[in-house]
Amino acid sequence: MQRLLLRLFIGILFALFGLVSYCTNVEKNPITGEVQRVSLSPRQEVVLGLKSRGQLAQQYGGLYPDPRLQNYVDEVGLRVVKQSAASQASYPFDFHLLRDPKTINAFALPGGQIFITLALFNRLNSEAQLAGVFGHEVGHVIARHGSEHLARQQLGVALVNAVGITASDNPQDAQQAAILAQAVNQLVNLRYGREDELESDRLGFQFMTQAGYNPKGLVELMQILASARSGGNPPEFLSTHPNPGNRVERLQAIIAETYPNGIPANLDEGQERFAQIVGSR
Repeated sequence: MQRLLLRLFIGILFALFGLVSYCTNVEKNPITGEVQRVSLSPRQEVVLGLKSRGQLAQQYGGLYPDPRLQNYVDEVGLRVVKQSAASQASYPFDFHLLRDPKTINAFALPGGQIFITLALFNRLNSEAQLAGVFGHEVGHVIARHGSEHLARQQLGVALVNAVGITASDNPQDAQQAAILAQAVNQLVNLRYGREDELESDRLGFQFMTQAGYNPKGLVELMQILASARSGGNPPEFLSTHPNPGNRVERLQAIIAETYPNGIPANLDEGQERFAQIVGSR
């Protein structure tokens, strides 16, 4: 009985420590206005991104060995940042083209390191579509989704440990309980991931249009991904970026609400410029 009470006491301490840590790390996002539970400061996010970018790049074959395309990718990405509300953030954004020709994906590390694979880049046919990719990924950084996810993950680990400690004297039973709790924690995080995608779509729309790009590029990007999915080999993008459903319809509704009289003619699609730079590969 004493051992059971001791396990229960230790388990409660683990759970309380995790909950207190999660609930007290609260900050208001200066751009989105959202009150968030995060585990890293913006400075720590930058350090984490810089330390992780080389490792991530190597997982996808390194950077694409064409300085001209690398410069173009950086130019479009920085235009999305510098000419939009994203410029208010203190993150030193960098944009990278990965040489992986098969994996259709794009990534955002905390702190502003943005990546697009050659496989996804090759499916684009306008600068607005590329700006749509970057607007969406910049949205993840500005909304601090990585730091939010890490905070939830740390809470989940604390609760998993608490369940494992209090479940049983038998290590095997405790391990099974911990595995079950971990699975539940992952499902919760997946749900939040879907909400993150909707927020990043909205922010991506905002950033790319403020930078002068036609939002049709973001809609077309989602259609390109949907087309790749229907080909029988779903793009990795839809695995790392859970699809909240009706994505194209939601974006079209945002466009209609923002521009009830039609998309302004001065918003750029950039098809000719994209073809000039990319077509000579």
